[in-house]
Amino acid sequence: MKLLSAPRQPFVGLALMAAMGIIAAEIFPLPSVAVTPTAIILALCILTVARWPRLLPTHAIVGAGFFLLHNFQIMNTEGQRLADELGSRSRVVTAIGCVTSEPKTAPSGFATFLLKLKSIDLEGRKESTHAVWQVRWKGAPEFGDELKFSGTAEPIPPPRNPGEFDMRSYLERRDVRRLLFVRYPEDATLIRQGGGNRILRAAQKSRSWMQNALCRGLEDAPEVQNFLSGIVLGLRHQTPEDIEEAFQQTGTLHLFAVAGLHVGIVAALLWMLATVARLSRKSAAALIIPLLLFYAAVTGLHISSVRAAVMSSILLGGFFFDRKAFVFNSLAAAAFFLLCWDTNELFSTGFQLSFAVVGAIILLADPLSAFLQHWSAPDPFLPRSLVRGPRRWMHAGFYWLCRGSSVSLAAWAGSLPLILWYFHLVTPISLFANLVVVPIAFFVLAIALLSLLSAPLLPWLAVIFNNANWALATLVIGIVHLFAQIPGGHFYVEQPHWPEKLVAKITVLDVGAGAAVHLQMGGANWLFDCGNDRSYERVVREYLHWAGVNRLSGLLLTHGDALHLGGTAQLLDDFPRVRVLDNPTPDRSTIHRRLQRLFQKRGIKPAALAAGDSFCLSSEVTAHVLFPPRSLSSPIADDQAYVIRALVGPAASILFMSDAGIKTEQTLLARHSDLRSDIVVKGQH
Repeated sequence: MKLLSAPRQPFVGLALMAAMGIIAAEIFPLPSVAVTPTAIILALCILTVARWPRLLPTHAIVGAGFFLLHNFQIMNTEGQRLADELGSRSRVVTAIGCVTSEPKTAPSGFATFLLKLKSIDLEGRKESTHAVWQVRWKGAPEFGDELKFSGTAEPIPPPRNPGEFDMRSYLERRDVRRLLFVRYPEDATLIRQGGGNRILRAAQKSRSWMQNALCRGLEDAPEVQNFLSGIVLGLRHQTPEDIEEAFQQTGTLHLFAVAGLHVGIVAALLWMLATVARLSRKSAAALIIPLLLFYAAVTGLHISSVRAAVMSSILLGGFFFDRKAFVFNSLAAAAFFLLCWDTNELFSTGFQLSFAVVGAIILLADPLSAFLQHWSAPDPFLPRSLVRGPRRWMHAGFYWLCRGSSVSLAAWAGSLPLILWYFHLVTPISLFANLVVVPIAFFVLAIALLSLLSAPLLPWLAVIFNNANWALATLVIGIVHLFAQIPGGHFYVEQPHWPEKLVAKITVLDVGAGAAVHLQMGGANWLFDCGNDRSYERVVREYLHWAGVNRLSGLLLTHGDALHLGGTAQLLDDFPRVRVLDNPTPDRSTIHRRLQRLFQKRGIKPAALAAGDSFCLSSEVTAHVLFPPRSLSSPIADDQAYVIRALVGPAASILFMSDAGIKTEQTLLARHSDLRSDIVVKGQH
């Protein structure tokens, strides 16, 4: 293909070889003793190819160079050395370092951020280090602050449940291998402020000013404030979970990832200003390129914004050499330079999604558009000047519809394999949602930039722009929620695996002192308890997505413990038609009473089962209630918990004990209940 011809697309081959070299180093890492000889051999090969240049040897050397570079980046790092010294147990340390990331504060008041260490004091021994740790502290640090902490250095735990985000692997890619937990605000001392990278510090201050400017006049609309902060400045962590999930389910979450759309609008507005100022193309490019890179820094240096800024810089850089820059080559060049900076980026979800989507748009959008337009194009032998009136408007409208549809379809096709692998989600509705939402989002971004330009001199005009954006943002949020509710518009799929001939599959999730048990049987899905609010949001919901559960057959609430049923309200939002079985024994749980009022409000009538009752979980699995009896009254919720014996097929049985204690066990033994079972699932109390 002409698009991929080496003379005009040189960075395509270089980027592919770089990726191959990095993957090879990840699979076959070099032993430390082989690194130096390999580097010497590679240097000799580079000198040889420089003397007698050839295409294939050049590509081979690039691959070998990135193979060696990735080995350097993953071998014997500062973080690894310090982690090996501390060992596998938690250690009390005193650490001095500089805050290198923007702190994110949880509702509990704990701020989480990265700290580049200068020194640590361990058991009276002080040593210098430049390792980076993650810190949790109940304080209010700022980027660039140098602080002294006294806390516990803990190994970062691995994921404990299927589908749970692997924070340890994510941080290890950034050579962050310890969590420093600082319990009290007074356990830290501020040494000085204003440290860190000056450009990043200026970018963070600019972002804070921009956020205040964009939210001026919208104090009574926090939802819109968070939406605008996310879509314009990339502050996605401020977007509420319910809004973000709707965008994810409609395939429009990319609006919160500052990328080509955002950078393109900024570049277009800056180009217009340069044109008004009568700057030459070279002068305009020299002005716009650093501003685009600074905008990427303002939005947090996320991989999508950096990729878009680098691509735009390469395209604009063509003016300096009076050459046309090719888009696909610019994309490959952006990937090449980013991998030069950090080879571990190749394994990040953001890197893969960003380049896969843009690559698919470049390769597929034009052919798809031409194919779609072919069906309604006017007679090619008819002069364009004769196509007039309504027919001309119809063809023009269909042309833009085809262009938008082709871009949406290409982006969906490019992202589908990765979305399936990482998020277990298919969003066919995104093909239509993006056609509606993206044009409105374009105007939201444009008006936001006009607001930022007018805020310093004409604050009243900025408020007018912000209120216009309030209307558009409210419209976008409403449309996205509408598309998210369309049946079949999105669905979750289980990760591919070999077929299993199982009658029932039971997954007991680790949610601490609470409980959540998933039972899969012949197409039916049941939950016995769902954890508390936090557990449901972080563990149970993610697990259900991972397991491909789109319809929940039933929810059984064992007793009135908030750690067992606190997440029910969120679950009912996700599965409004689920069958609910509730423990009818009176208790003192305020959470349980609140849920019962919610059931009445939504018209849900839970089945109140007691000892002696039974119910079918599937055609081959029957559950028998052994406890509590209907007449039971106990002040302790754990003594009221359901005890369920499930018969799986003709032979196997499972006993679910929940938090049942000694009194429950004595009652069951006194009543001579059939407790024989192959598996016992019991709470941690």
